[in-house]
Amino acid sequence: MEDLLRDGYDNSHRAFLQALLSHGAITFEEAQAILAAIFNAQGGGGSSSGDTRPEQVTQEDFQAYLEVASEAASLFDYEIRSTIHQVTKQRIFALVNTASDPQTQLATTYSPEELAFIKRVLDGMFDKYNSPRMEVLAITEMQAIKFARPRNRRQTGGGDGDGQQHSPSQPQSAVSDRGLKHSEVETVLASLVHGGWFEKSRAGFYSVTPRALLELRPWLLETYNDPDLAPDEWQRIKFCEACRDIVTVGRRCSEPDCTLRLHDICQEAFLRAQRAEKCPKCSRPWVGDRYVGERAVTQTEAYQRGRKQSGARRATLADEVMEEQRQTDGESEQEEGEDVGEVAA
Repeated sequence: MEDLLRDGYDNSHRAFLQALLSHGAITFEEAQAILAAIFNAQGGGGSSSGDTRPEQVTQEDFQAYLEVASEAASLFDYEIRSTIHQVTKQRIFALVNTASDPQTQLATTYSPEELAFIKRVLDGMFDKYNSPRMEVLAITEMQAIKFARPRNRRQTGGGDGDGQQHSPSQPQSAVSDRGLKHSEVETVLASLVHGGWFEKSRAGFYSVTPRALLELRPWLLETYNDPDLAPDEWQRIKFCEACRDIVTVGRRCSEPDCTLRLHDICQEAFLRAQRAEKCPKCSRPWVGDRYVGERAVTQTEAYQRGRKQSGARRATLADEVMEEQRQTDGESEQEEGEDVGEVAA
């Protein structure tokens, strides 16, 4: 295998880079199968039969190809980055575009109407269904269908139909956007899953993938976070206290106003290092029963009760739980505004 690396970048590295590009993101285990096929095609098998089996590809082989491929990709404003999957704990490697923004990247695959729809879906994940009381950061297909067509700005005076203001990523040309049909929404969602941008859970929630978080991180922060807020104030994009990566699946402090968040995979080691089952920010007991991600919905009493009902009822259950929470948030914000007004008066 080492013979393939002596002359630097060659066809085997091109094949590896092409495979990485087509997959979007890979794990070491997936890379083993890819590299074994490359070694065999190059005649570099290391076994007595002349063939290399995937399990014979080592971490050193993989790292060597990553380094050469990353150096070659850097000439075209790409680099290979890695992160830990928030659920599977596997390390994910992805080829990330460092020069263009998400709109430019996705525009090579999707039409303007589809791209506008994707932006609305991201708004749904990171804005509409992401509040201090319920950080879902995911949406169902039924909710995605509601984003099929642009908001009617003339009817709402700048916000959407339920009083929400446009997020910074809402396209200003929404008036000319015809939107998508329901069947087209299903096609785009399936394409985003196939392309490695979204993943769909067993409960039917769509969320962004580790590859998408690697690629979109600067854009997400610029679009959804307020740089003027203090470190202890709530932001839409949150970071794990332990590893400092973005959290879209994890746990949160039981104190509603506390901003500490942890990945599930980081929680045990982090609390062990603290030598106490308390939140290091607010000193409240760390219960571990408040969630970031779809479990913010699926672990509620209302959702658990509804699971025992008919299939048709269950299909709308997540929507109802999330919408009820949004209305509660709206009432709380209105009450807070009234209290501020009374104090000012």
